[in-house]
Amino acid sequence: MRFADAPVLSNAYVELRPLSAEHHDELVDAVSVDDLWRAWYTRIPSPLGMAGEIERRKAAMAEGSIAAWTIFDRRTGRAVGMTTFLNLDPANRRLEIGSTWLSRTVQGGPINPAAKLLLLDRAFDELECIAVEFRAHWHNHQSRAAIAKLGAKQDGVLRNHTVFDNGTVRDTVVFSIIEGEWPTVRYGLQERLGRAV
Repeated sequence: MRFADAPVLSNAYVELRPLSAEHHDELVDAVSVDDLWRAWYTRIPSPLGMAGEIERRKAAMAEGSIAAWTIFDRRTGRAVGMTTFLNLDPANRRLEIGSTWLSRTVQGGPINPAAKLLLLDRAFDELECIAVEFRAHWHNHQSRAAIAKLGAKQDGVLRNHTVFDNGTVRDTVVFSIIEGEWPTVRYGLQERLGRAV
């Protein structure tokens, strides 16, 4: 089983399908709600840039450097975002879950924890990872809070880590979940989703 494989993953709330150009129009709709893509502290594809971002991620998948999915809301059957396994390190049994964005229409509900449950299950139980990492911009307080709410712990901050196209410099906050924490994290996510019904 390769870290760069992107099988279909699903539960009662979400279905993760390998990213495809067929998802373009629904992803444009998803990112257009309240101009989500204009957030200055993250990299979310614009409606006009969506085709290019899909092709970029698909090319990286073909090279074996990432696994990328489109996130579908099972209630509506529509695409509501993207997520990715990146910084794949099979030799050290590590990867990062990142480059994730969700339409504002589903933020704060069960979609994010349901998708993360599927991805973490794949990482720890199928790929036998010993650590899964998450990263966020220092100023992306919403993402930092969502990552912590999953059960990830903050490892530290990489100062002056990335220069953005708008000229700002990102301090990157690094979180992780390690193998021994996974059973408790899984239980917490399952309980959280059970309350979302």
